[in-house]
Amino acid sequence: MSDARSGYRLGIALVMAAAIAWSTAPFFTRLLPIDSWTILFWRGLFGGSLILVFLTLAQGQVGLRDLITMGRGGWLVASLSTLAMVAFIPALQVTSATNVAVIIATQPFVAAAMAWAWFREAAPLRTLVAALAAFCGVAITVGNAQAASDVRGIALACLMVLAVSAMTVAIRRYKQTSMVVAAALSNFLGSVVSFPFAHDIVNVTGAEIFILAMFGFFQVAMGLTFFVLGSRLLPSGQASLIATLETPLMPFWIWLAFRELPTSRALVGGALVMSAVVADVVIGESRARSHR
Repeated sequence: MSDARSGYRLGIALVMAAAIAWSTAPFFTRLLPIDSWTILFWRGLFGGSLILVFLTLAQGQVGLRDLITMGRGGWLVASLSTLAMVAFIPALQVTSATNVAVIIATQPFVAAAMAWAWFREAAPLRTLVAALAAFCGVAITVGNAQAASDVRGIALACLMVLAVSAMTVAIRRYKQTSMVVAAALSNFLGSVVSFPFAHDIVNVTGAEIFILAMFGFFQVAMGLTFFVLGSRLLPSGQASLIATLETPLMPFWIWLAFRELPTSRALVGGALVMSAVVADVVIGESRARSHR
């Protein structure tokens, strides 16, 4: 039981770290005046390379051999992750950020439903309630946007949510597969898919290359690696719920770097999301302690 509690706590810490890393995406994007496909290409290249470096340092040649011999579980996770990454940026281009954010907020529900359909993993009632509260918080945060909806952008955002939810469930289904290797592969696949559409690959400046490297190393590599590792230790619905901390943290980095104050709606919505996550984690930890 002690080992189970330690794994549960580690899973929470890793997924929270992933949310913090992922939340820096608007900061890096704001610094890059280039097309999104070029960003995806370089970000994936740098992110995948860093994951391979970590893998080599941690496992040596065994880790690299896993990349070559990866089974269908790893390829499934890598493909789903790539699909989510490729759908995300174009969705932001053709529809409002409000539409995308609200759709993404439904991801814990989708992941929990997929987990139940795939291997009958029932989400605790507290997680479902907390997911509903988190959705309300995100809706409050972005609900004041006035931009009109775009069908293609909404479809891409829905595709991203489906891909991330399926990836979350697949990570728990194929626990014996090296998912860190899958994370590296997904970044490289993202670069391959983006290459035909990227127009500024050879025109980026030295400063932009540095920013792209930091984007790939921190936001992509660390975020995806932490989430892959943490999701193996938590129920799928809860892992997705904790990852929603990414949304209220995004305005913080923009304020820190550009002194743009978040709106009162963003503060209220962010507080609701964080409260939902903290409540779910605290209650889960309390119940785990009572069953020792």
